[in-house]
Order: sequence, then C-alpha cells, then structure tokens
Amino acid sequence: MNTVPESAEGQDCHSGPHGYIQDKPRYLNRLKRIEGQARGISRMVDEDVYCIDILTQISALNSALENVALGLLDDHLRHCVLDAAREGGDEAEKKLKEASDAVRRLVKS
Repeated sequence: MNTVPESAEGQDCHSGPHGYIQDKPRYLNRLKRIEGQARGISRMVDEDVYCIDILTQISALNSALENVALGLLDDHLRHCVLDAAREGGDEAEKKLKEASDAVRRLVKS
C-alpha cells in the first residue's frame, strides 16, 4: 500500500537526503508508539471503556501526531527550505510555497 500522496511522490528536497534523515530512528520510534496508542484506543472501544477515557486517549494520540508533524516541518524548514533559499530562484519560491501549504494543512487539522 502506497501511503505517499501522489502530489508528493518523487519530490525530493534536493539531491541529497531529506532533512529528517538524522532523526529518522527517533521518528520511527515515535510513530511505532503512536501505532500502539491507536491499537490501544481500538481495544478500549472493544472493551466498552468509559467514553471520556477513550476521548482522553484520542487527545493524546492527536497531540503525538501533531508533535511528529511539527518536528518534520521544522526539519524541512531548516534543511530543504533553507538550502533552496540560499540557492534562490524558482526552487526557493517552490519550497516556500510547499512549506506554507504544509502549515496551512496542519492548522486546518
């Protein structure tokens, strides 16, 4: 199953590795914990746990996902956008627009 949106396929930040590459193990560990949280919420529903307790766990899951998203955005700004801004030209404008669009999507969610 391909989880990369079509609009993002093949869009490298530049010719080198992505900005999050040095934190990749940390991101993967956080995402595994998030997966466990999601499974736990499902189990809570299956076991008829009190609604408020489930909502509390959903809030924690949302917060964990937001933290991952903000970390990735920060890495993108510090690496991809900054590199493109140094080079200037159309690529810089493209990366700034991508970052603005990403922020817009995060704020909406």
